Amino acid sequence: MYPPKFDYYRANSLNDAVALLQQHGEAKVLAGGHSLIPVMNLRLADPGTLIDIGRVSELKGISVQGNLVRIGALTTHAMIAASADVPTVLSEAAGMIGDPQVRNRGTIGGNIAHADPASDLPTVLTALGATIHTTGPNGSRKIAADDFFTGLFATALQDGEIVTAIEVAKSGAGSGSAYAKLFNPASRYAMVGAAAIVTVSGGNCTAVGVAVGGLTPSATRAKSVEAALVGKPLDEATISAAAAAVANDLGDDIIGDIHASADYRQAMAPVFVKRALMTAAQRAK
Repeated sequence: MYPPKFDYYRANSLNDAVALLQQHGEAKVLAGGHSLIPVMNLRLADPGTLIDIGRVSELKGISVQGNLVRIGALTTHAMIAASADVPTVLSEAAGMIGDPQVRNRGTIGGNIAHADPASDLPTVLTALGATIHTTGPNGSRKIAADDFFTGLFATALQDGEIVTAIEVAKSGAGSGSAYAKLFNPASRYAMVGAAAIVTVSGGNCTAVGVAVGGLTPSATRAKSVEAALVGKPLDEATISAAAAAVANDLGDDIIGDIHASADYRQAMAPVFVKRALMTAAQRAK
């Protein structure tokens, strides 16, 4: 299918993009296009105006600043998957997205702004406790990942705001992370995705971040799982018991469709949480 007719503008800078958004109130930002163009082709979106930020160089690249890794919003999934600077859980998840064409065009900023419940990166960024940087007509903001993803295809972005960068903590000594995913065999979207980051000291877990996605309207922090692990050795029995506690974090709104029922997804959640935690614990050692 072809998308509805639209006007097209190419932004030459971030300030240019913000100004264009103010001039065209119903406009949508075009980054890699792998989230927006398909929904336009299906006539699920008709923005009327597209503002292309794909050539705004200041929004691209990965840099390390002290204990933080800063990822520009236009950094592609392929660049993240190949990076030795980002946490393993993030590079691992980025490498599982779609196919090579998607990974080489799709961007982290466009991905999280779209907030597809079956997407991988919102789950990973929630587990990592990432910070989302945005810029809009009212200036710049920093938004915690826990607060950024607010519902089904919904975020905390305000009118005219653009995601500019994502910051995550650099992996430290004694830490390990992993992403485990139940693939939709056709699209490679997550029917269940689980991200885990653990830190081990003295044989016990001293810090942990766990999140799940694909089966809830937005990425969900698994606080019950986290609470069951802190202060304990990360052996299989402890991890199995903690993974089972994810049932307490999912709520009542579980996604089901022709690919997998809500009951099946719910049953698979502790399985994939356990897989992510077991791998993360092994990497921490």
